[in-house]
Amino acid sequence: MPHQHHTISLGFTGQTFPAGVHVCQIFSNDEERLSSLLEFLRSGLVAGERTACFSDNLDEHDLAKYLNRHGLSSDALKASGALSCSGARAVYFQDGRFDPERTLGMLRQYHEDSVAHNYPAARVIGEMSSEVQNMPGGSRLLEYESRVSLLLKDHPVTAVCQYDANAFDGAMLMKILKVHPMMVIRGVVVRNPYYIAPSEFLAREC
Repeated sequence: MPHQHHTISLGFTGQTFPAGVHVCQIFSNDEERLSSLLEFLRSGLVAGERTACFSDNLDEHDLAKYLNRHGLSSDALKASGALSCSGARAVYFQDGRFDPERTLGMLRQYHEDSVAHNYPAARVIGEMSSEVQNMPGGSRLLEYESRVSLLLKDHPVTAVCQYDANAFDGAMLMKILKVHPMMVIRGVVVRNPYYIAPSEFLAREC
């Protein structure tokens, strides 16, 4: 896959990474969430990457103004397919349930379409709602995140998963961290010391 050898910036940190990193960002306030989201999107678009956002907390008018200030046209980018924005609930909870296979299939197709259209890389940032904990299929959230890490080995979409520290309890957040190889600490992306590789995590769950 050509994307595997592409080096990318996440925008909200000065670091660079190979395309296909899987990062967990646990944010404590809306300013932190939105700043990271906007910088992630802008960084990808400036680099010519195919870029997507799954959020129920993004005003697209504000996004358009932000991009315009950086010399980017939201309308033109959406028309070309380089930028797409969807509600998180619409993506993750179709038909009122959380279905890992469906979402993994969507990520796989997103990468394959990006390669077919000659984008140098593809990226996605998504905010997971705490509603997942009470949603049919929601008990498979950790399995899903672990399987994302597996998927990205062959379909290297750069993925940032945003979780609200005020909406999930500490025990659940620790479990979520364990299925993400990278995490954000004070604006810096670090290797996650709590990470459990999919081969081990999924074997435990089965």
